[in-house]
Amino acid sequence: MHMSHDTALGINLLHANQEGAAHNQAHLDEWGITCFNVMSSPGAGKTALLEKTLVALHDSLQIAVIEGDMTTELDADRLRQSGVPVIAINTGRACHLDARMVAGGLHRLQQDYDPARFDLVFVENVGNLVCPAEFEVGEHAKVALLSITEGEDKPLKYPIMFREADCLLITKIDLAPYLDVDLNQIEANIRQINPTVTIIPVSVKTGAGLEHWYEWVKANLHHDRPSSTPDPISPALAQF
Repeated sequence: MHMSHDTALGINLLHANQEGAAHNQAHLDEWGITCFNVMSSPGAGKTALLEKTLVALHDSLQIAVIEGDMTTELDADRLRQSGVPVIAINTGRACHLDARMVAGGLHRLQQDYDPARFDLVFVENVGNLVCPAEFEVGEHAKVALLSITEGEDKPLKYPIMFREADCLLITKIDLAPYLDVDLNQIEANIRQINPTVTIIPVSVKTGAGLEHWYEWVKANLHHDRPSSTPDPISPALAQF
């Protein structure tokens, strides 16, 4: 079977990224850090959710954030108001974070802090319903957000994102009375793509469902602490 040059290149890129993701996860495991990759379309509420989460879990967990955005540090600056370390990565024209970029963020975390003191790193990915789901970054779980303002059909139109998710937050449910959207149909469409995913409807504005989200975060932490100090991440690997 003939394989086109573009197809072969894509497979090679994904393979190289997977190797980098495994390297990142090995370091996270050595430090005893759990990593969640938070993904959604633009405007679904990733930053707003993390703002609430960082404040709510501040007393019980040591958290850092790797914040991906194409051009600005606006979201990173919002999250810095919570007082947690936030490492901003500008991706330029790239529509997702990849393992190499996140390795750069972990390298900076290791330079500026004692990484073994952190329990959890959130990676806030670039707003996009396609590319982030295909490029692992070393995360232990994928968290996807879907705003009810996006409609009922998005899980069917963008199945990779929803198939890969370990936890799916349906956001902005406070707007349901004003929209011609059936929350039950959204959940049914998600289940059609991913029957076992945890689904948590939330509203950052009213607080509805957020306690269930915080419980999921705490229940999915890896509690093993490092037995020794790992080797530094290679700066060459961490270039971005």
